[in-house]
Amino acid sequence: MTFSQFQLHPNLLRGVEALGFADPTPIQNDAIPPAMAGKDVLACAMTGSGKTAAFGLPILHHLLDRPRGATRALIVTPTRELAAQIVEHLEELAAHTKITCAAVFGGVGAGPQERAFRAGVDIIVATPGRLLDHFQHPYARLEQLEFLVLDEADRMLDMGFLPDIRRVLAHIPKKRQTLFFSATLPEPIVGLSREMLHMPVRINIERKSQPAVGVRQSIYPVSEDLKPHLLLELLRGGAVLSAIVFTRTKHRANRLSEFLDQHGVDAVRIHGNRSQVQRTEALKGLKEGRTKVLVATDIAQRGIDIEGLTHVINFDVPHLPEDYIHRVGRTARAGALGDAFTFVSPEEEGDLRAIERAVARKLPRVKVEGFDYSKRPEERFEIPIAERIAQIRKRKAEERARAFEKAERRAKAETEAKALAAEKAAKKAKDEANARALAAEKAERRARAGAEGAGRPAAPGGARPRHRGRRR
Repeated sequence: MTFSQFQLHPNLLRGVEALGFADPTPIQNDAIPPAMAGKDVLACAMTGSGKTAAFGLPILHHLLDRPRGATRALIVTPTRELAAQIVEHLEELAAHTKITCAAVFGGVGAGPQERAFRAGVDIIVATPGRLLDHFQHPYARLEQLEFLVLDEADRMLDMGFLPDIRRVLAHIPKKRQTLFFSATLPEPIVGLSREMLHMPVRINIERKSQPAVGVRQSIYPVSEDLKPHLLLELLRGGAVLSAIVFTRTKHRANRLSEFLDQHGVDAVRIHGNRSQVQRTEALKGLKEGRTKVLVATDIAQRGIDIEGLTHVINFDVPHLPEDYIHRVGRTARAGALGDAFTFVSPEEEGDLRAIERAVARKLPRVKVEGFDYSKRPEERFEIPIAERIAQIRKRKAEERARAFEKAERRAKAETEAKALAAEKAAKKAKDEANARALAAEKAERRARAGAEGAGRPAAPGGARPRHRGRRR
């Protein structure tokens, strides 16, 4: 089947042709016809299978016949990166139309998003949390909404978003077409789909989650302390043109990025503690070829579509087979070829066995020729977590001791200052009392002297007083 057989609007076919799409992918073949017919769809679709076009093209086609000025399609995704990616892809498909899209997610200013709601953009692609924030305001009423897409539903379950999804449903019309996409269908997702969908067309429900056919998977056994050096060896070999390197934790992502920079490999990192601006810039650098290596935690395992990405490298083995499948799905997208290397230390063999059971085959082991597997690095790549915790506790205890000593010194100084102030006040009071007593004594002497003088008045001119008597 070809895209023209879907009876899509000619302007959309121009967008498809400009993107270089030749034949529809299986999910597009299965999902576009029922979506074009207005039916609800429940699709179990692998990441990298072309599902954005599978739900995007039917919606874009129908929107071309709708009046402008009101939001008629809402696409809900679990992450900012996936939301931004979907908007970018829809804008490419709709490049020859006047259809407008906007991304709504946290970590950036809400002002432009509010203006998008008020302007009535045709399609809003949003994460649940920020969408619910906007729903608290009257400008975000989506009363004319006709299409709802829930993408990466199982990822939303993993991230605890299902209660938010149910709250979102309370804010939108019940009469609508709903397209529901998920890489896996655990029971809670099946239950949610029953609440949201009306007589849906079910697609790929029985298909087992597997990496794309074009992914060449291989295992690199290596001790934990040699992983950074093995990665450096592979990156310097020239075969790795662009790569996403997945680590287990944010701390390891930071340490690995710093290690690569110190050894002359330009690397950027993306994880939950990075700002949205930093995350966007990191992805942009990899897409444009300015950066060779992106070090990431599982925040980037879905929704990041980097054309021509040659390698995915699992620096740490993921604990869940599903995470492994989603990680390696970043390469070999849309029928291309790609390589997925997984570094496995002896401690991670158990997780590897679970992955091999999930993909139903034993993955080939690879030893890098010329790499010294027996060497011991002079510096540790990462301090063990127990040691880091002990260091943190020691540092905090020292900080508390210093704070206690400082408080004691401050209290002692305050006590001494109060005692000195009291001593000064007492001396001042005593001096003032003595001064008053002296002044009173002087006043009393003056008063006495005055009283004595008043009892013996002197004769005028200093003459002696004449005594009167009888003449004799």
